[in-house]
Amino acid sequence: MSTTKQAVPAFVATVTDAENHVYRKVSWRLLPFLGVLWVLAWLDRVNIGFAKLQMLDALHFSEAVYGLGAGIFFLGYFLFEVPSNVLLQKIGAKKTIMRITICWGVICMLQTFVTTPTQFYVLRFLLGAFEAGFYPGVILYLTFWYPSKRRAKAFGTFMSASAIAGVLGGPLAGWIMTSMGGFHGLHGWQWLFVLEGIPSVLAGLFAWLYMTDKPEQANWLSADEKRVLQSALANDSASLGERGSDWRSLFANPKVWLLIAIFFCLLCANSTLTFWIPTIVKEVGFATPMAVGWVAALAYLCGAIGMIANGAHSDKRNEVRWHFSAAAFAGGTAMAVLAVMLSVGGLTPALTVLAMTVALVGTMSAIPVFWQLPNRFLTGTAAAVGVALINSVSNLAGFGAPYLMGVIKNATGKVAPGLYLVAAIEILAGVLVLVGIRQLKQSREA
Repeated sequence: MSTTKQAVPAFVATVTDAENHVYRKVSWRLLPFLGVLWVLAWLDRVNIGFAKLQMLDALHFSEAVYGLGAGIFFLGYFLFEVPSNVLLQKIGAKKTIMRITICWGVICMLQTFVTTPTQFYVLRFLLGAFEAGFYPGVILYLTFWYPSKRRAKAFGTFMSASAIAGVLGGPLAGWIMTSMGGFHGLHGWQWLFVLEGIPSVLAGLFAWLYMTDKPEQANWLSADEKRVLQSALANDSASLGERGSDWRSLFANPKVWLLIAIFFCLLCANSTLTFWIPTIVKEVGFATPMAVGWVAALAYLCGAIGMIANGAHSDKRNEVRWHFSAAAFAGGTAMAVLAVMLSVGGLTPALTVLAMTVALVGTMSAIPVFWQLPNRFLTGTAAAVGVALINSVSNLAGFGAPYLMGVIKNATGKVAPGLYLVAAIEILAGVLVLVGIRQLKQSREA
């Protein structure tokens, strides 16, 4: 029996090759710079987890004060995220990103002068308020450039910068806090805020010169390259069919609230790991800030690889539900194992760190895949407001989870009881996607 190989029409191959070439160019232009900004944002957001190792003793703050201060960041996030994305839609990305980046850098540096819990709470709130809109703004911005079949990889590449920030931030924080203590009369944790705030201000100024709001404004693309992009985006929009575009309908849309619930559960785990990894690493026997930083760096390096790999595989298979849920199940299960290890005690630090790393990899790998879902249901202004609404409400988990962990640790003296609860919540995120998100037709499959 003979088989005949069906030839691919030449014009199809030509279009595909041209599109791949243009998107390589777009990705190299956009993603490295946006990734650098996200690294800076992440460093300025989570350096408090490392500063805590010295700051609490210096200022006589309790674990509960730390937990509330770490989490109150997300209240500012919640209140200002939607307005920021609406403003981005009106004035463009580069003005919005410039404003956000400069402001969060200034607030980061002002944390140097904190002496009371109230000052700590106010500055953490302002840090969240000024950073609000960056993450959902970039998610929205990338939809202006990438069709849905290319977004999960682009999202994963951008979001992996948070893991890269962990790789860089741990050793950097350890070095600053160890070597700069006492320099010009400031503690090591104070120098941490100063030296990690300055680059954000400079990057914000550079964003104004470097960024391009829309493909049609890109003077670094030829006319033919712009046509290829516009054709890919138009075909993608047509294939997705009719989607909600009226932002006023969002609040009554059950799909939006389901997505909020899913991401809220995932962020409970992500926020817990983000703000408590240094404490967990220290508890298993790594005493110095430098040692804590290197162990955290290794865990975040694995997280970065997981985010990129899971996003790319999701794009390749055009499948979202199982790529999200499998990652969330792995993260939640590993977190429960980590809690058991911390409860039992006496186990080798290597095994405990391994469980912590798997929890981080699973949790972080689910995030870029999740952001494939909103734009399968929403478009236009509804997408702009919807992405910000989902992210802002879900990020209230970032307020509740660290604060709850602080309260539990104050009451029990242990981190493990809080980890059991967060593990169950993360597993619930995977269940909600499998049960609540039905498969969609063709390219809308989720």
